[in-house]
Amino acid sequence: MRLSAQQIQQFDRDGYLFFPSLFTPDEVRVLTDEVPALYAQRRPENVREKTGDVVRTNFAAHLYSYPFARLARHPRMVEPIVQVFGEDVYMHQFKINGKQAFDGDVWQWHQDYGTWRADDEMPEARAMNVAIFLDEVNEFNGPLMFIPGSHKQGVLDASHDTSTTSYPLWVINHQTIAKLVEKGGIVAPKGPAGSMILFHGCLVHASTSNLSPWNRVSVYLSLCAVSNHIRRFKRPGYIAHRDFTPIKCLPDDCLLRDYDVPLPWKNGTPNEEQKAA
Repeated sequence: MRLSAQQIQQFDRDGYLFFPSLFTPDEVRVLTDEVPALYAQRRPENVREKTGDVVRTNFAAHLYSYPFARLARHPRMVEPIVQVFGEDVYMHQFKINGKQAFDGDVWQWHQDYGTWRADDEMPEARAMNVAIFLDEVNEFNGPLMFIPGSHKQGVLDASHDTSTTSYPLWVINHQTIAKLVEKGGIVAPKGPAGSMILFHGCLVHASTSNLSPWNRVSVYLSLCAVSNHIRRFKRPGYIAHRDFTPIKCLPDDCLLRDYDVPLPWKNGTPNEEQKAA
């Protein structure tokens, strides 16, 4: 999958691209059928919300789940990022965010690259997220919110919030957000399951809690240019990967046909990947 010249210009201007219904219902079903079993496991990769026993984020499923191992190599998700960076990419982070009905908590205003630089010593903002909706995203179930054009501000000052939610995040203060919104506004891409978003590592984004009766589960591939790999292993390996091998894409039908993919963590998370190096 290649981006058009117009799409590249739009991405440069806004910092994100939205592709409604890029994946078919049959392709999405392969993934959604796998999520309950992943969330039910008592693995360190499942980070749960502060209240109850609801999964907030599942990390690294592509290393032990066959459907998600195939998604991690899907050309619709990987090739546009390779095109933008002009070089091979590796998987810096793979997560299934479970914004569960009634219990899904907020994600504060932040930049992903801010965290990658502060915690992982990633040299430049040559990494970005590409996400696929596993559920319909509407105005009620905590859609992802972007401030268009905010990526052009570079890395903004942020503070390390370790108390608001169960997952620590480098967050941006309200005054800065107000100024950015005054200039760029706020957008919240919404659409059916199977829609895809890619967005710049410096694009400021957030999401509200999900008080609706509808789940809002999404998969995020954080893809980094191989030459831009992280320099510090402060976080566990299942959160910030230490394998910088370039991703080799499978054929476009990889979610609907069987392909041989490795599952190195199928029998458990290696001890060395559960702690800082």
